[in-house]
Amino acid sequence: MKIIAIVLIIIGIAMLIWTGFTYTKKEKIVDAGPIQISADRQKTINWPPYAGGILFIGGIILLVASKKGATA
Repeated sequence: MKIIAIVLIIIGIAMLIWTGFTYTKKEKIVDAGPIQISADRQKTINWPPYAGGILFIGGIILLVASKKGATA
């Protein structure tokens, strides 16, 4: 339970710092028999900053709950 909480906290912090990322994908533009033309296209994935905040707060709540359960 503690490991999941720590992972959620780390992912939440990372999502707050980086609100997205870009990667390059090779796409075929023309595929006419032996002639093939491709191009590199940049794709961007973004997420709202509050998603990272929700994961961060959820991880903290889970961590506190697991500590209370360990002492009882």
